Amino acid sequence: MPTARQALLDAALRALADGPWRAVRMVDVAALAGVSRQTLYNEFGTKGGLAGALLGRAADGYLAGVDRALTAPAPDRPAAVALWTIRAARQDALVKALLTGHWAEGLPRPDRLPGSRGRTGGKPVPAPDELLALVRERMTAASQGAAAGRCEIALRLALSCVIVPVPGDDATDSRALRLVREASREASRAVAREAVHEGAGLSGPSRTAGGRSRR
Repeated sequence: MPTARQALLDAALRALADGPWRAVRMVDVAALAGVSRQTLYNEFGTKGGLAGALLGRAADGYLAGVDRALTAPAPDRPAAVALWTIRAARQDALVKALLTGHWAEGLPRPDRLPGSRGRTGGKPVPAPDELLALVRERMTAASQGAAAGRCEIALRLALSCVIVPVPGDDATDSRALRLVREASREASRAVAREAVHEGAGLSGPSRTAGGRSRR
């Protein structure tokens, strides 16, 4: 059975689905959740506190999905995170806003003024760069630093699809996933070529170094 806090957050999301955040009333959220208005204020303090808790839950849910994606086989982890990022942003406007920093009309926004978060557990809503830093940390740890370049390319490709979205379906997602995999493989090949070239440059002087070669 959900706690009062969970029920209130679910009710706030239902209210947001029916209209812009500015039109959502605390009394209506409490009624939807089946609790008293006082319980709502006890949990979140203010409407800004409720908004912060909603956004915090969206960020936590997205990061939990990143962790699930990173249980894929090692070569597929960057692509799995990219695919999850694309789908999560498509399904949840709050996740998209958290990733891009672009807040569509009608969405609740984080209030970053000190002491303005209400009773949200004391955890501030992450800015886009902070949220992406957490994703990078998870991806790097899961790959043990061996595929940092591939992880970065996968994440950047995913964000480009989030910022400039295309109609989403299984076929589109499959093409996006294939693109990420191909880019990741090419990144690995480029790193390997660079290592070979550096190794060749350090292997010793050429036969003609310092003048003509001797016969």
